[in-house]
This record gives sequence, C-alpha cells and structure tokens, in this order.
Amino acid sequence: MSVKIGIRAHDIANLPLEGLVSEISSKGLTAVQLALGKSFKEMNTSLGSLSPGLAHHIGSSFKQKGIQIAILGCYINMIHPDQHTRRKELDRFKEHIRFARDFGCSIVGTETGNVNPDIVYTDENFKEQPFLEVVESVKELVEEAEKFGVMVGIEGGINHPIHTPQRMKRLLDEIPSNHLQVIYDPANFISMDNYQHQEEVIQEAVELFGDKMIALHAKDFIIKDNWVKIVPVGQGLLNYDAVFKSIKQKKPFLNVLMEGTREPYIDGSMIYLKEKYENAY
Repeated sequence: MSVKIGIRAHDIANLPLEGLVSEISSKGLTAVQLALGKSFKEMNTSLGSLSPGLAHHIGSSFKQKGIQIAILGCYINMIHPDQHTRRKELDRFKEHIRFARDFGCSIVGTETGNVNPDIVYTDENFKEQPFLEVVESVKELVEEAEKFGVMVGIEGGINHPIHTPQRMKRLLDEIPSNHLQVIYDPANFISMDNYQHQEEVIQEAVELFGDKMIALHAKDFIIKDNWVKIVPVGQGLLNYDAVFKSIKQKKPFLNVLMEGTREPYIDGSMIYLKEKYENAY
C-alpha cells in the first residue's frame, strides 16, 4: 500500500496556475491543499469573487495533471473579537463551501482562530468562552456544509482554542455531524510539556478521533530556545514511525499533505515520508 503525498500549494514558489500545476506534477505530488488567496495573489479571490466558472477553471487544471485538490484552504479567525470582521470571515468560508464541488473538492479547511488577532500566542485561547465561540462558529459552518454535501475540516493547534486532542474530541461531540471532520497535524499538538512522550499524544489523538481524520498534515519540529520550532519534514524530532503505525491500517490512502516544507527540502521530505510509511507495521 503506497502513500499519497501532497503539499500546500503555496509552499511552492508563487507561479501562475499552469506553472504551479506543472511544478507540482513534476515532483510526483498527487494532491494539494489549495488556499486561493495565497497561491494566486494576482487573482481576485476575495469575498464575492468565486463562481462555478472560476472554480472549474482552476480545478480542471489540477485534474488534467492527476492532482487532487484534497482540501480547499480557507483559514479564518472564526472567533475574531470584532463581530463585523468575524462575520466577513465566516461568510468567506461559507462561499468556499458553496463552490467547493466545482473545484472537484469536498473539504474546506480552517483552524479555529485567536481571541487576540494581533499576537501569536495567548493563554486566553484556552479558556471556556473561546471554546464556546468556536462551537458556535463551527456549527454555523457545518450547517452550510450539510446543504452542499461538503465537509468542514478543522485543524487543531497548540496556540488555538482547540489545542489538545481532548478539546478536538469535545468539539466533535458538541457538533455530532458527519460533515465535521479533522485535519490532523501531529506537530500541532506538541508542546514543551509533552514532546518527550509524543507517542502517547499521537496515540491518544488516533483513539479519540481517528475515524474523523480526513487528511494528515506533515511537518516537523525541533526544540530551540526552550520552544517548539517548526522545521521541514525529516529535519526534526517528530516520530513518524509512531504516526504511520497508528494510521496506516486505520486510514488507507489518507492524503498526507506536507506543510511548511519548501525548496530545497521537498524531494528529500517526500522520500523520507515514503520510507517511513512503507516501513510502518
């Protein structure tokens, strides 16, 4: 059983659509997470710009090269403190939901945001109220997704309201819809407190929501200046033996999408992931 390796499209050097598709194809990558505004900065992709024509134009270009748009990335701050800004963010995500199928994609993905959009890290995200606001926003997005036969993919992260596998499971329990699924990034749940027993964190995540995982993000980490620093796949401490051992049989042909892995590391990271996957048992 081989692994399907893809990449965030904007981790490839900024190129026009045809050049981007050709570059991704030439590397043997089979899937992308596509964030329109990040990959096509010269194109209007703001709220109100999407149409079946635009979606088909982009989607068919990838399909012709055998590349799956696995996730339509629309990473928003769904708990932005300014209600007007929050509404625009949610409406932009809902627009992606409405046109996802025209891209040939069934998943729109996001993280859960930050109570303070001006700083990277705040403990305020871990309190009960931000979680409840995430539930409210995700519920609204999932209701829209149910209308269009699309899935909302939520990605947890150590700095976000959904910052532990337990919090992710609680979110899934609060919104019991099959249109809510998980984009699992093992590195996103790693902290200074748990990196030395990361295998337990990985196993817990798989046990809590493995059945809801629709894609795996692949990146790596090192410890630097008493902090978890993200590095390209294969350049750090993440135990991919444990990751693939946990999911290989449970989720065959799951899309593995490299994140934050850019040149000159892409080819080496692909080889690394394939070897780890093939040797997992």
